[in-house]
Amino acid sequence: MNKSNRHREVQLKFRVTPEERQMIEQKMEQLGTTNMAAYLRKMAIDGYAVNLELPELREMVSLLRRSSNNLNQLTRRVHETGRFYDADLEELRQSYDGLWDAAQKILFSLAKIQ
Repeated sequence: MNKSNRHREVQLKFRVTPEERQMIEQKMEQLGTTNMAAYLRKMAIDGYAVNLELPELREMVSLLRRSSNNLNQLTRRVHETGRFYDADLEELRQSYDGLWDAAQKILFSLAKIQ
């Protein structure tokens, strides 16, 4: 028995139908958890479990890195040459449009969480 279970002295038991168990397992899979006791305890105490592992968030972090790199390169070039091109400005604009699109996807995903 691990240390955390020693503090949990009261055992609760309840029955479910095979369909209910399948639904519980599907929800656990969606959250990426395999510990049924921890999942059921969390649901019983808090009434919900939220998985904020959003692929849109990973996409936005990637876009932020690329945009930051592009801006740094552009800034260095402008300082070295004193030149700034319309194509550079258009590339930055497209990069930031992509960031706004990613932010909107994230907000839409978060709005669906109940």
